[in-house]
Amino acid sequence: MSFDHAWLLCLLPLAALPFLSQPGGALDNAWPALLQPDRASESLGWALRVVGMLALAALVVGLAGPYRPEHNIERVGKGAEIVLVLDRSRSMDQGFAGVRRPGAALKGTGPEAIDYYFSQTPGRLRESKGKVARQLLGEFAAKRPDDRFGMIVFSTLPIRTLEFTQKNEAIQAAIAAGNIGRGLSETNIGLALQSALSYFDDQPYTGSRIIMLVSDGGDRLDSDASERIAKLARKHRVAIYWLYLRSANSPGLMLHTGEAPENADTVPEYALHRFFESIGISYHAYEAGDAAALQEAIEAVDRLENLPITYLDTMPRRDLSAWGFGAALAGVLLLLAANLMEIRRWE
Repeated sequence: MSFDHAWLLCLLPLAALPFLSQPGGALDNAWPALLQPDRASESLGWALRVVGMLALAALVVGLAGPYRPEHNIERVGKGAEIVLVLDRSRSMDQGFAGVRRPGAALKGTGPEAIDYYFSQTPGRLRESKGKVARQLLGEFAAKRPDDRFGMIVFSTLPIRTLEFTQKNEAIQAAIAAGNIGRGLSETNIGLALQSALSYFDDQPYTGSRIIMLVSDGGDRLDSDASERIAKLARKHRVAIYWLYLRSANSPGLMLHTGEAPENADTVPEYALHRFFESIGISYHAYEAGDAAALQEAIEAVDRLENLPITYLDTMPRRDLSAWGFGAALAGVLLLLAANLMEIRRWE
């Protein structure tokens, strides 16, 4: 326990005042010697003095501002350390490329693709990819209480909106904050990934570490950025999950077409996908053309990442002054009740 105003504890000796006071209000009696000793009354008198002492002591302690400082508690659960990297570019305000075919499902044992056909509904009439992604990510985080979540939103530059925490209220608020304002037209996934990997700097390895990249576009990384990302990902033993939200007229990651065409390397999405495959880490790609497909991709991540994890849960500072004031009030009310029950005259 700590105190905001510890110097007020110097007033604690005043709590002895009830033992120094003399009883008053004596009743007239013809001959006190005729009275029998009243042990019960004497015991009650001393008990009331103790109550007065405790009430004064509790009042002084309450005024001193006691509190329990912030501290960490080690917990063990099932989950992972997850950094959400959410694209906030302007294209995320548009709708998905299309809706799923009936019966379409995840394919493959490595990177998975979700088959779909193009919707005839104009993109402006469909929910935006960003809105759907935030909603589903919020539901994903809510059902994983043992995970530690961090979050980055990015377009031209990455913005760290949440440091690692298990507090669901903070996580939901950070995800909802990604809806503020309109995104820019450019994206820099390289800087966003480097910022996401920095979350694990100087952190003890206590369980699975993953980066969930939610984006509808790719990026051609220069050699320096590629080398840094690959080095940090291997050093921190981070798995990357790319939830690729396919836009209309985009060739995508070509996960479901077998071999890629000759000009595939000119597609930023495919180039980034091939880079992730080449750096020697655990990597999973999911291509989604609508909200249902994205839901299946997130559920797949949920099934894969449920290994034991040890983490420190930070408990906030707790103000304890109310307990002191409450104890003082209870003591005063008890003394007041005793005073009201006191005999004022002999019958």
